[in-house]
Amino acid sequence: MSRQDAADRPDGLDADSFDNICLQVLVVEVGSGQVVATFRLLQLRCGAEIGKSYSAQHYGLKGLATFQRPMVEMGRFCIAPDEGDPGVLRAAWSALAAFVDREGIKLLFGCSSFRGTDAGAYSDAFAMLTERHLAPPCWRPRIKSSNVFRFAQRLRQKPDRRRALCSMPPLLRSYLSMGGWVSDHAVIDRDLNTLHVFTGLEVDSIPPGRARLLRAAAVSPDGRESCMADGALSSARKSSDTSGAVSGGRP
Repeated sequence: MSRQDAADRPDGLDADSFDNICLQVLVVEVGSGQVVATFRLLQLRCGAEIGKSYSAQHYGLKGLATFQRPMVEMGRFCIAPDEGDPGVLRAAWSALAAFVDREGIKLLFGCSSFRGTDAGAYSDAFAMLTERHLAPPCWRPRIKSSNVFRFAQRLRQKPDRRRALCSMPPLLRSYLSMGGWVSDHAVIDRDLNTLHVFTGLEVDSIPPGRARLLRAAAVSPDGRESCMADGALSSARKSSDTSGAVSGGRP
């Protein structure tokens, strides 16, 4: 659904048909009750079901259709514009880590979005993705959308690392720090005013040290582990002066 479509709805909600089949997760500030981040999860038994995903509308995922293990698509990841606490992102990832462990997930995937549709503004980021982070050929998404920027084919520049990282979405940086990979092209979505790349992360390839940190973070301040129970996913985050919780369920 486009931003304009959402604005035209009586309830003002940005929603689509995938919301009805996904687990909706909220990161909530405990003290104020304010929602500071949201995302949704679509669990699939194996790659044969990947055609049901949001990503499959924009990318040719025939290669990943042969993936034989459980997978989950993370989508619509949003952080409140005025929320600068890095603990929000850590809370989301720690809750996701608990879900991944519980459900035996072996592949995380989704679309990582850059604000705006000017690919030139992200030339260093795309050059770095080309140089270091392209998907393995066997999993690499093919072009399906009619409006794309083929950065792996067009860019040959040496990326400026600092500019590249600063211009990448935080979620994408997190994926890459754990060994994630991306498509060789970006989809230009003028309706949502974004550029997005398909992003994948094979759970077994996450560096052991990073995996231990995520699992440790999946324990709330009172010592309770994040868990999936009765349709709800719960965890918690704590920073120097604030605390929060992650909760979720199906609409």
